[in-house]
Amino acid sequence: MTHRSGSRRLGVKALTRVEGEGGLHVTVHDGQVTDVALHIYEPPRFFEAFLRGRGYSEPPDITARICGICPVAYQMSACQAIEDACGVRIGGQLAELRRLLYCGEWIESHALHMYLLHAPDFLGLPDAIALAQRDRATVERGLALKKAGNAIMELVGGRAIHPVNVKVGGFYRLPTTQELGTLAEPLRRALDDAVTTARWAATFDFPDVMVPHEFLALRAPGRYPIDSGTLASSGGLDFAPADYLAHVEEHQVPHSTALHAALDGRTFLVGPLARYTLNQQWLSPLAREVAADVGLGPHCRNPFRGILVRAVETIYAIDEALRIIAAYDPPAQPAVDVPPWAGIGHGVTEAPRGLLYHRYRITEDGTIADATIVPPTAQNQPAIEDDLRRVVAESLHLDDHALAHLCERAIRNYDPCISCSAHFLDLTVTRT
Repeated sequence: MTHRSGSRRLGVKALTRVEGEGGLHVTVHDGQVTDVALHIYEPPRFFEAFLRGRGYSEPPDITARICGICPVAYQMSACQAIEDACGVRIGGQLAELRRLLYCGEWIESHALHMYLLHAPDFLGLPDAIALAQRDRATVERGLALKKAGNAIMELVGGRAIHPVNVKVGGFYRLPTTQELGTLAEPLRRALDDAVTTARWAATFDFPDVMVPHEFLALRAPGRYPIDSGTLASSGGLDFAPADYLAHVEEHQVPHSTALHAALDGRTFLVGPLARYTLNQQWLSPLAREVAADVGLGPHCRNPFRGILVRAVETIYAIDEALRIIAAYDPPAQPAVDVPPWAGIGHGVTEAPRGLLYHRYRITEDGTIADATIVPPTAQNQPAIEDDLRRVVAESLHLDDHALAHLCERAIRNYDPCISCSAHFLDLTVTRT
């Protein structure tokens, strides 16, 4: 901490319990918050640039390396965009198998966030290690839940981190009915754990906060959106993935190497709150029942209650995985042929943290001419900054330590995967 020329600077060495690193700078003048900026200073990783010139079959494997927590999201959006450019649509059991793999990622990612990153905030604990010391059985339940998701990814995807079985057109190898059957019993146990998780999280004390941002999520009438659909917003927008860039505009800000995004010029939010608010009627019966029991109602605009939404989505993902496994009938071939075609393709799926958009322009010989990737956290950064402005303005009476902790907690509500786009470090508050 330093005091200089009437300024007060507060530095936090690391924003803990988020996936990534970076910084937050807050400026206060005469008791008013005049600036809030998430400083994203990690050098760009140039994934879009080094995809140019690669073969059209390569993006699923390359983009999966963007994130070790949600690699399936990158693979699925990439496959969709390439197949869209080539005029091929995957359906039937191949599409269901992709959805099953995505369910595995939702389960493991939500479990990781709820138990190891988010829950300590509500329990007055510094981290999951302290939680395990106080309540080992609870942490073991969370790890068992995550293990159930990992098992799906290992069997269907080839391994739990950066799966290797996904390809444009389908998979390299199909699981047998017997192999998928081995997942059923562990998933049924995980379903009990997921319900217990939701009821456990419902006992937490949630600050009374409402976010005003417009929500944006996929919508696929008849089932909860994970891997496909059109885009819908709480403000009444409804458009196809091909029109994503006509509505979502990225722009550079001076304090960040990661682009910010706006929805028709407005701040917006993607992720569990948006998905639930726009699609809760298509949850599975058990997930809807538990959502009502824990007090979610038809809408959720409180980011602190996002842990409840993730718990309900975990129930849904397990229900959906069990449905797909029970109905599985192995296709004749593990993949359909996707010949190269000169064109532009778009793919949008729902990563655990929200919409993940891919766009590829492919030449006649199958070379990628250019690529655009918009991850969830990049879309949410302006909304997070806006929420932090309100949080700080209402909490200026707190000392440095308490204010830093509150800001970290507010950021963790969104489960930011900063590794996908940039990194956080250092919280600095300047008071003049």
